[in-house]
Amino acid sequence: MGVKGKINQRKRRAATRDSPIETEKLVGAGKIDIESDGEESSSSDVTEEEDFDEMLQEMAEDQGFGSEEAGEFEDEGNSDEESIHSSDIEGASSEESESELDSNESDGEVLQRVASHATDGQDTAVDSESEAAVEGVDMEKLTIRDFGKDVESWKAYRKTLPQIDAGYASDSSTEEPANTIGNVPIEWYEDYPHIGYDVDGKRIMRPATSDELDKFLANMDDPDVFRTGRDEANQQDVKLSEKEIDIIRRIQGGAIPDAEFNQYEDTVEWFTSQTMQTPLHAAPPSKASFLPSKWEHKRVMKIVRAIRQGHITRPAADQGPKYYDVWANAAELTGARARRQRLAAPRIPLPTHAESYHPPAEYLPTEEERQKWLEADPDERKTDYLPQDFGTLRAVPGYGRFIQERFQRCLDLYLAPRMLKKTSNLDPEQLVPKLPDPRDLRPFPAAEALLYSGHTGRVRTISVDPTGLWLLSGSDDGSVRLWEIATGRCAQTWSFGQTVHKVAWCPSADVCVFAAAVGSRLVVGIPPHLCDSQKQLVSEELARAGFAPSADDDDDDDDTLPVSWDVPPSAEQAVGICVSVSMRAAVKSVVWHRRGDYLATLTAEEGGGSVLVHQLSKHKTQRPFRKLKGAVQSVCFHPTRPWFLVATQRYVRIYNLAQQQLIKTLQPGAKWISSLDVHPQGDNVIVGSYDKKMAWFDLDLSVKPYRSIRYHRQAIRQVQFSRKFPLFATASDDGSIQIYHGMVYQDLNQNPLIVPLKVLRGHAVCSSLGVLDCLFHPTQPWLLSAGADGSIRLW
Repeated sequence: MGVKGKINQRKRRAATRDSPIETEKLVGAGKIDIESDGEESSSSDVTEEEDFDEMLQEMAEDQGFGSEEAGEFEDEGNSDEESIHSSDIEGASSEESESELDSNESDGEVLQRVASHATDGQDTAVDSESEAAVEGVDMEKLTIRDFGKDVESWKAYRKTLPQIDAGYASDSSTEEPANTIGNVPIEWYEDYPHIGYDVDGKRIMRPATSDELDKFLANMDDPDVFRTGRDEANQQDVKLSEKEIDIIRRIQGGAIPDAEFNQYEDTVEWFTSQTMQTPLHAAPPSKASFLPSKWEHKRVMKIVRAIRQGHITRPAADQGPKYYDVWANAAELTGARARRQRLAAPRIPLPTHAESYHPPAEYLPTEEERQKWLEADPDERKTDYLPQDFGTLRAVPGYGRFIQERFQRCLDLYLAPRMLKKTSNLDPEQLVPKLPDPRDLRPFPAAEALLYSGHTGRVRTISVDPTGLWLLSGSDDGSVRLWEIATGRCAQTWSFGQTVHKVAWCPSADVCVFAAAVGSRLVVGIPPHLCDSQKQLVSEELARAGFAPSADDDDDDDDTLPVSWDVPPSAEQAVGICVSVSMRAAVKSVVWHRRGDYLATLTAEEGGGSVLVHQLSKHKTQRPFRKLKGAVQSVCFHPTRPWFLVATQRYVRIYNLAQQQLIKTLQPGAKWISSLDVHPQGDNVIVGSYDKKMAWFDLDLSVKPYRSIRYHRQAIRQVQFSRKFPLFATASDDGSIQIYHGMVYQDLNQNPLIVPLKVLRGHAVCSSLGVLDCLFHPTQPWLLSAGADGSIRLW
């Protein structure tokens, strides 16, 4: 052992003898008791000698000592003489340590006081002089170099240091994840017992999972359930820290995630915006700095001369590459465009019984048929083979036309024109529109309630008075009957001897007047004993006011029209007929204006004279059209506006009577229109046609049909709106009546709702004619219909 080792050993023993501590109780995280006896026992010496080498080696490596210095510590442990000096630990020479022996002793005393000061809870008392001696030492920056060989004091000092705060350096987020599968979806491991692999390539087994009930109970007991997230890669629940929750809240609030970031900090002017008032030098500018350069002038003139002589020309515009790569953007094609469309080859027809090796006898040709087949041209033969019977399959020879048929098959695959058929796989249930349940759209006519019998011919027309108590019907037997709707009793009958094409009650509730188209006459009547005396008097004054002499009798308009206002015969006057209007042709239709004074008639006459407008109070007739395009099928007044609708065979034209101009032309797309009606609000029109189609028009939307319905099997004879309920009906020659729910909304952005509700059947089909007319009750959800079987039914 060298001199240096002996001195250090002596110093260590001297420091131990000077310490009066019997037992040191260190207060730390581990609660470790360290005993320090004045006299070292043999057992403690053995333990120290065994563990001291390894401990010193680790501490020397941590503190940056070399192998030689570690060996010196080992030699110093076996010496009887001890001395502590900082130069010995730092690797100083033995000469310097011996020369500074006196100073080393004082340093050892200082370090001993430092160690005793660092151990809280020990019995050793530190006086004020020792505390003053260590005031210049930073207690938190002491290392093992400052303690020398006194390991116990260094351990006690380490336990007094503050605990290390688990900051960013110890955060688990900086570590590599346990599951190293990368961006592979975790769903790929659903069928395996493991969820991935760790950094060593070992499988990470899937953790046990609980059912939903256990999860619910665990969440109810866990106060941190709302701050816990799911790590799908590792199949674990991760509790979010306060800092992470604050970041999430700031992101949701639209703020900057980092709370310490100041986005409004002062601008740092890296370059000053203030210019210098004086230049860096005061030398005057040279003459060459403001005189034009002669060399540049010569260079520019040389270029100008080259341009004038044509040596320098403007480059031609780039016309693009003459040849280009067709598949340059092939990588951009994705999906169906990238894959070549495959056309299925035409299938070979399956063999028939005649091609069998043992066909039935009826398929075998006779000798005459065989000879005829052999003599025929190959292109004119029906088949390219003759049926033969070989008896057994073993007797069938090789097919001689195999190569020819394969060649023809190749020609078919190569030359046969083929077309790719695009089929759509749609569920038929998806094509059916989602409509409300008809039971939720009640009330509507659903069953037959009453039958009105009495007519002997076809009942062509019916009409209900404004009160809803009485019903008029006209038939081919030449009679007009008045029915009580509630009981079905026939109250009165008018016989005219001619076919009654149309009857219509006046819509005004102040009068009780009806009009009937009988042959070529229009008769206006007042049913007797049907209303009170006051309404009876007002009705008679309205009907007979035109017969009184007035200053308007000399009007020239009445002389040019083929119309005659006459007083009916006395027999008709006795039953309530007040006015008779005679015309040239048969009257097909009668329509009242909503005010009750005007009515329009449609006759079988061709041209503009077929539509006439009559004023009952003045007995005047007007012809609104001098010329019409096409044969008129039906006319109708608009319920709210001064419009007049005229339906020809293929179009419906709407005219403004006040402005005397055409507004619009509806195009239902039908071959022959039969009837039309206007919604009570006036914005929608329905048109029926003889080609079994009904068209709904929205006048604010388009001149094309909003919805076309074709549910009838025969021609549609009549369409009708209900004046009180969102219902409309169509009557057809197939003997059925179809009821629809037609709701029109006040919101212009919402389309009308059309729902089929019920099909009513009860009328018999006679001579290919079914239901000829239908009409809704003015106050109840009832429907009345008239058919070719001579009956009237209430639904």
